[in-house]
Amino acid sequence: MKKITLDEYTLLDSGNLQKLEQVGQFRLIRPALNAFWQPTLPEKEWNKAAGIFKRNSSGGGKWTWKKQLPQTWRVKYGPFLLETKPTDFGHLGFFPEQIDNWQWLTSIGEKLPNLHTLNLFAYSGGSTLAMAQGGMNVCHVDAAKGMVDWARENHSINPEIPDKIRWIVDDVSKFINRELRRNKIYPGIVLDPPSFGRGPRGQLWKIEHHLIPLLENLKKLMGSQPKFMLLSMHSNGFSPNSLERILLSLFNNKGKVEKGEMLIKENTGNKISAGIYARWYNC
Repeated sequence: MKKITLDEYTLLDSGNLQKLEQVGQFRLIRPALNAFWQPTLPEKEWNKAAGIFKRNSSGGGKWTWKKQLPQTWRVKYGPFLLETKPTDFGHLGFFPEQIDNWQWLTSIGEKLPNLHTLNLFAYSGGSTLAMAQGGMNVCHVDAAKGMVDWARENHSINPEIPDKIRWIVDDVSKFINRELRRNKIYPGIVLDPPSFGRGPRGQLWKIEHHLIPLLENLKKLMGSQPKFMLLSMHSNGFSPNSLERILLSLFNNKGKVEKGEMLIKENTGNKISAGIYARWYNC
């Protein structure tokens, strides 16, 4: 098996509805609900995991640890150093499947330096860092203060990335409506909306009901010369084709769309799908 540098993230293997990950110094097992196949690596490699996260019937889950890990540690993934910690939801603080989208965003930024952009439902800021690295001005919006603080920490440990980021803790829909009233323009927008959620004041979000009205407002916010929109998703009931049709319809069949699955390449040479995306652009 390929030698793993201790500060890297690597997907080692998957199977039996799980994935085996090397997260810096620590090997972890987390759910992979589409991994119906048998693992490629032998059981002894999986037994080296320091922790395993298993979901329960109520939608939550629990970590089981073979040894004590630090509360947080840093991992190099792609171009970024990322603050990492296992959460109660089984997350690590970044989504490895987004790496191709990060590279795409940085390349767009190099073509459109100083473009004003939005990253919505922005989590711990991988896409924010990618856009800022490309030279764009980024407004990072998430309803959870803890996640915005996490994203700010990620920016602070990547000092080579320009300080061109505005940090906002707010409900996404409220923020968009306020910016529309202020006649603000953001020609580039990134969003990875959740399937279900609540804002800081209990605002309900259901993707099947609220996605299209949200996108229609975002199109207004992009002004008369929209440049790009990256829509990624981890929700059931959607496909790359449906995301493509949504974006083409939104932009009146103008511009171009790239679409597909967000894939993570395993150390075994195989790949696993961990979401979908569509990238509309007119630049």
